[in-house]
Amino acid sequence: MKDHSPLYKDGNPQTFEGTVNYDQLDPRTPVIIGAGQSSERISTSEYKAMSPIDLAETAAKAAILDCGIKSDRLFKAIDTVAATRQFENSSPRASAPLGRSNNFVASVAKRLGITPKRAILEVTGGQSPQSLVSDLCQKIYDGTSDIALAFGSEAISTTRHYKDLPDRPDFSDHADCDLEDRGYGLNGIVSLHQSSHGLTNAPSQYALFENARRIRMHKSRPDYAIEMGTLFEPFTKIAAQNSHSSAPKVRSARELTTPSDSNRMICEPYTRYLIARDQVNQGAALVITSIQTALQLGVPIDKMVFLHGRCDVAERPLIERDDLSKSPAAVLASKAALEMAGIGVDRVNFFDLYSCFPIAVFNICDGLGIQRDDPRDLTISGGLPFFGGPGNNYSMHAIIQATERLRQHPGSYAFIGANGGMLSKYSVGIYSNSPCPWRADNMSSRIQQEVNQWPSPGFTFSPEGKATIETYTIKYSKSGKFAIVVGRLISNNKRFFARTQDGDEATLQALEKDDLATFQIEVKSYGFGNRFSLDKATQAIKDEADYLEIKEPYEFIKVQRYGHSLEITIDRQSEYNALNTKAHCELDSIFDNFFNDSQLWVAILAGAGDVAFSSGNDFGMTIFGRDVWIPKNGLAGLSQRKVINKPVIAAVNGLAMGAGFEIALACHMIVADDNAQFGFNESRTGLVPGAFGMTKIERTISPQLANELILTAKRLSASEAFNLGIVNQITESGKALDGARELAKKVIAASPTSIRLSLEILEKSRENGSRLDLVKHQAQALDQLIASDDLQEGLASLLENRPPMWKNH
Repeated sequence: MKDHSPLYKDGNPQTFEGTVNYDQLDPRTPVIIGAGQSSERISTSEYKAMSPIDLAETAAKAAILDCGIKSDRLFKAIDTVAATRQFENSSPRASAPLGRSNNFVASVAKRLGITPKRAILEVTGGQSPQSLVSDLCQKIYDGTSDIALAFGSEAISTTRHYKDLPDRPDFSDHADCDLEDRGYGLNGIVSLHQSSHGLTNAPSQYALFENARRIRMHKSRPDYAIEMGTLFEPFTKIAAQNSHSSAPKVRSARELTTPSDSNRMICEPYTRYLIARDQVNQGAALVITSIQTALQLGVPIDKMVFLHGRCDVAERPLIERDDLSKSPAAVLASKAALEMAGIGVDRVNFFDLYSCFPIAVFNICDGLGIQRDDPRDLTISGGLPFFGGPGNNYSMHAIIQATERLRQHPGSYAFIGANGGMLSKYSVGIYSNSPCPWRADNMSSRIQQEVNQWPSPGFTFSPEGKATIETYTIKYSKSGKFAIVVGRLISNNKRFFARTQDGDEATLQALEKDDLATFQIEVKSYGFGNRFSLDKATQAIKDEADYLEIKEPYEFIKVQRYGHSLEITIDRQSEYNALNTKAHCELDSIFDNFFNDSQLWVAILAGAGDVAFSSGNDFGMTIFGRDVWIPKNGLAGLSQRKVINKPVIAAVNGLAMGAGFEIALACHMIVADDNAQFGFNESRTGLVPGAFGMTKIERTISPQLANELILTAKRLSASEAFNLGIVNQITESGKALDGARELAKKVIAASPTSIRLSLEILEKSRENGSRLDLVKHQAQALDQLIASDDLQEGLASLLENRPPMWKNH
């Protein structure tokens, strides 16, 4: 329960110079009372190869000492510990070459001798320090916490230095406590589709925003480079004066933007000096409590810093943003925090604008009307490329720098802008040593609702045709370079991602020389992604089959032709006939030929041996492969094929699991031996069945049973699948192919034209069109049938009492 009684000293209410009496504040009003940092550089004589736990421990002790009271008393009183994530635990597959703690928060608490009632590991992102401070302040005010310690650290420089050395330190640790792990928070930031086009890291995605701004402002490449350099030159001067900086060296605007051996191009328009420097060894910590507890502990008034305004807003995912040259959500968050604090941007004395890339700073300056030559510096720490980018924790260092400045300049204000993701999340804090009442944050949710309702451009995953370039980048590496564009189709203005094909030097050279705003490009979609070139005549784009050099004889598939029947066998018995990318593409190529060959009327798809039809996708491909994709026509070239107007029969011996089950379901009929088993095993490996498999099975059996199969990975025997209508016939063990051949003979005996049109009508009936559309389609099919030679042959053979001689037309 909150204690709202005022706190007195010597019988009089405490006062704060230039502001209000304490009796006007709630005793639970949160305050920062301690701030501390730690760091080390490999090049210095004081270097100790500290672990992330060491750095956080050192920073926490400095923060507690900074409170101005006896440390022992404060250590015992801390009830909440909270940490930002390190790079090594910021994503599911992040590595820790020197080892890591099983519970970083608990490990630091154990070192400090703290037994917390609550331990928090914040979500990933550069916004997390400010967001965490706002959250802890609210918890202090609500009374669910009394004293909180927030911290974060990175030892990336040490890790990279030692990772390949035999005498490397061991950073492993084990500690236990109940942890409130808030997750990675990567939804809307990580995208397989973006990754497949080369957008695999922050520089490549921020480069899209940066170049979109340059294009919007109609600036040439050289002019914009100077603008970026001029923005960051003052940052280097401030970093050079900060004892905790990882790169304390003053650099000119031209030096920052001119490529050199030490300043290589990362991606257009960024050189190495213009992007966040993650090779750091840094730690930071803050102590937060209520003003009541602070005064009871004896914390001097001049140590206290108040959070006057705050706001947290998430931007739309990249593909949904109307204008890629800016982040209006971040600007709205900034204005809302200033409004909550009751000041305008002109009243801010100190800024620290998140500076992982120039666009993050430009965005706020453009949105708030801050000029580049404003006498107030845009950073108080030195910025991420120069002070350093300690994982997610940079802005905690900025808050600490602000705390020091505000103590030195009573009545002043500091603006902390913390950016996370790909201009995805923005958290703002307005600080002052002048006390203020704690205000409820009713702006973040309101602004977020507004942002979520903003219109977004249409997007297509599979663009085809002529297009214009909205923005672009060129990625450079030791193995070469390629371009990535966000484009708009001329036909419908839909947005898409595409990249150049390997070896398309003509397009790359043109992009590096000319103004992209005038370019018209040609784009084509494939299973492995979208590829673009300047025009169709010079387009250096391969077909999917050419991409992997798919040609006979096939590596993983056997093909036999028997009259009008084609037998296709998956031949990877050592892998239980699991399919990798090349096997999928080989099948796609085979089915292309099958559907285009008028003399082939039915296909049988089988798996070599008696153990498995197909155990699904090759997990080696799924988890570790570089070329992880399937053809545009889907699994085995069937599951997403638009037109399958010839019968395909699956002959299932043994296992049909995961993608193998989906491929069988994509066939028109299934013949299974009595040892066959069917199932979706994806849920046991952290995956989900493809959309086709889930849709097809729910159309075939009851939704309840479909749920059970998908959610529990339950296996169906051949007889169970037969009783449910999934399987057409059951044969003796090992005889599925024989059964499929008999079924194929019956198909071949019928008119191929009738079968083709029947399959088209059946497929149309499964679509969600109107009954009128179905009747219209059926009438069109009947018109084709009436005009066919096969109808005349069928009638003639009936009258003449002889077998028909089908022509398939």
